[in-house]
Amino acid sequence: MKQYNAIKAKHPGALLLFRVGDFYETFGEDAITASKILDIVLTKRSNGSASAVELAGFPHHALDTYLPRLVKAGQRVAICDQLEDPKAAKGIVKRGITELVTPGVSFNDNVLNVKRNNYLASVHFEKDAVGVAFLDISTGEFLTAQGDFSYIEKLLQSFAPSEVIYCRIQREVYQERLGDLYTTFQLEDWVYTHEFGYERLTKHFGTKSLKGFGIENMKAGIIAAGAALYYLEATEHHQVSHISTLSRIEEDKYVWLDKFTIRNLELLYPQQEGGVPLIETLDRSVTPMGARLMKKWTVLPLKNKQVIDERLNTVAFFTEEEELMEDTLQPLRQIGDIERLISKVAVGRINPREMVQLKKALKNTLPIKDILEKTDAPQVQKLADRLNRCDLLIEKIEKELDDNPPLNATQGGLVKEGIDTELDELRKIAFSGKDYLKQIQQRETERTGIPSLKIGYNKVFGYYLEVRNAHKDKVPSEWIRKSTLVSSERYITEELKTYEEKILTAESQIQVIESRIFTELICTANEYVAQVQQNAGTLAILDCLLSFAQNALEYNYAKPTIKDDKKLLIKEGRHPVIERQLPIGEEYIPNDIKLSDDDQQILIITGPNMAGKSALLRQTALIVLMAQMGSFVPAKSAEIGLVDKVFTRVGASDNLSKGESTFMVEMTETASILNNLSDRSLILMDEIGRGTSTYDGISIAWSIVEYLHNHKGAKAKTLFATHYHELNQLAEDFPRIKNYNVAVKEYKGKVIFMRKLQEGGSEHSFGIHVAQLAGMPSNIVDRANEILHHLEQDKITAEHKERVKEVPKNNYQLSIFDATDPAAEKLKKTLKDLDVNTLTPIEALMKLNELKGLLKN
Repeated sequence: MKQYNAIKAKHPGALLLFRVGDFYETFGEDAITASKILDIVLTKRSNGSASAVELAGFPHHALDTYLPRLVKAGQRVAICDQLEDPKAAKGIVKRGITELVTPGVSFNDNVLNVKRNNYLASVHFEKDAVGVAFLDISTGEFLTAQGDFSYIEKLLQSFAPSEVIYCRIQREVYQERLGDLYTTFQLEDWVYTHEFGYERLTKHFGTKSLKGFGIENMKAGIIAAGAALYYLEATEHHQVSHISTLSRIEEDKYVWLDKFTIRNLELLYPQQEGGVPLIETLDRSVTPMGARLMKKWTVLPLKNKQVIDERLNTVAFFTEEEELMEDTLQPLRQIGDIERLISKVAVGRINPREMVQLKKALKNTLPIKDILEKTDAPQVQKLADRLNRCDLLIEKIEKELDDNPPLNATQGGLVKEGIDTELDELRKIAFSGKDYLKQIQQRETERTGIPSLKIGYNKVFGYYLEVRNAHKDKVPSEWIRKSTLVSSERYITEELKTYEEKILTAESQIQVIESRIFTELICTANEYVAQVQQNAGTLAILDCLLSFAQNALEYNYAKPTIKDDKKLLIKEGRHPVIERQLPIGEEYIPNDIKLSDDDQQILIITGPNMAGKSALLRQTALIVLMAQMGSFVPAKSAEIGLVDKVFTRVGASDNLSKGESTFMVEMTETASILNNLSDRSLILMDEIGRGTSTYDGISIAWSIVEYLHNHKGAKAKTLFATHYHELNQLAEDFPRIKNYNVAVKEYKGKVIFMRKLQEGGSEHSFGIHVAQLAGMPSNIVDRANEILHHLEQDKITAEHKERVKEVPKNNYQLSIFDATDPAAEKLKKTLKDLDVNTLTPIEALMKLNELKGLLKN
């Protein structure tokens, strides 16, 4: 217990698994926690004092079963192993922490999800910027970024880290901004300094500066990245050579998607239970690396036309060469998670079976390289050039390692014959020795006439001869009796002891030699880490592009044309997710969308509930994002002027836990859009203002549309879906606003949704009809119709329509008289009260000076 307490004191925040014999034990509070999470028995034992201590444990071979459950429950688990052979130990066995497994730092296959990265995130708050680093120790991927908080918050949402670390003294700032969204751990403040981070990174990468990584001046990013590396050391992960580079997530390289847009468009996760996100539609990857990369591509669409075109051209090539695509997919399916396998090599944690998997993965890379090299497409040949053959490594594993080795390197039988002469000789002794024991048994049976004579083995006194009590009188005098059982007796002989020693010595030596050969094999494989990592990255890209090609062929996607202008033209566009969820036989109704900054900047789309306005908005954004990811799109054709930001305000949801109503959430998201506009933005707004009273809502929506049209710096392309038919008036006042509606037909009192976008505004919402479809009691529906007809009599009067037309126009030239500015109001009043005709020239100059002072104030 003294030894346990000393080790526990070094890792007070971790649940300590303490190896005792064949069990991992937990004590005290750890035992109580472990018993609840793992559903194992909680007992008590005396530790030599008056008090007892809680105890809960499980067999050591069940670690892979229980460890993932502890980690997934958010626990940090310190694994304390026996560091010496108990047989050779004097006194208490020496023990120490061999690994500290946390939600964000693990190599355990049962903890990791093959289709997603397991990121550790490190966050650091500076006065003018926030830094973040993402590190996946299981793949060696290391990324850093720096920017304002909204950018970092978006990255955290996109990368979904399993654990976030931050500086202890920034606890309040972290809690205020990110709350309890992630499993967290705090580090001391000296870890989060620029000097420490810079030195830690340059030392790890063996460089004099960080200029080669493009992060030399990213102070907050460097601090965050340095802390992430330190955390690996603190969790006893010292073999980190596979973390060979640090990549910068460049904000200006990817399309800006704020956290609301990623959520609203359901790119990675559905908003409703049972929903289908875009990633499920896009991802047909056959390798874990491809699945992980597809997630990154989905949340980080590109802005670089050249790279997008390169991806599109590769997809186009495979759609035209279906046979070649299938030939490539066949070996690709056999590759497995080569990225995580080579990481295990780098840290010395790979087992013999995984080494055989690595060999198979490398062997299956060869036909892929050969197929791609024979093509005449330069972008495909470029992928082939990045694949390394690794022939010598394949040959060495093939030659030395058995094709079906045991899981553990100490179990024996993992090295082929003919590799080591001494090993082969020892095997003959070990295995022919056992044959010789059988010969002894047969010989002694014949000599003594004991038919049931058996040779057995146990750890207490080795090999023995067992004789049933009925034949005791036939036992030769030179046999030495060792033990008596109920129905038999056990004996040993000099001959047995001699062969036992030979066999046991041979078996232990075999284990030593096989472990040495396997360790040497790992060292050889370690020299190929960088090459295999490059293979893994290249195969992941190939896998994603083949996913796009398969989707294009199966679902009739078209190759988009990427342009440098600011226009968006989609012919017969479809929603990529909804069209696959439709019942068999029902076809998705496609629609055209045209947006440009010169003649059709804003489309105000009216139409009834359930007509398909929201689907139309979302499909437009998804088509743009898919195109800029490098995918073909669900449309007849598409011309995409490069978009740099996509904003959405769709759907309504309360955030009651933070005291925010539906309307407050809606206004927050809308404010985020209006404060971050750019000239190449695409904006989707659905039912803005519906969370408040009708006239408030109309007023807000009206002024937002005006603002978007008249914004001097950015004529953002906008789709604005609304129930407020009054907004159709805006098209008469502003040249780049156009009215559209989603068509419906009334037939015999029923409404038929045509789901087709057409020019012109709409006057009806058919909300009561939707209520009827939902199963509302008929008497409520009838009464609602009666009230509606009464209210509409007033609404459709000529006077009402004139009131809408006479809404005061917003004169942007007189913006100094902003009604919300008290100084402007005072200035306005002073000017109104001024009688110019009675002023002398001197008084006029003095008054002008006074007015100037008002402006300054």
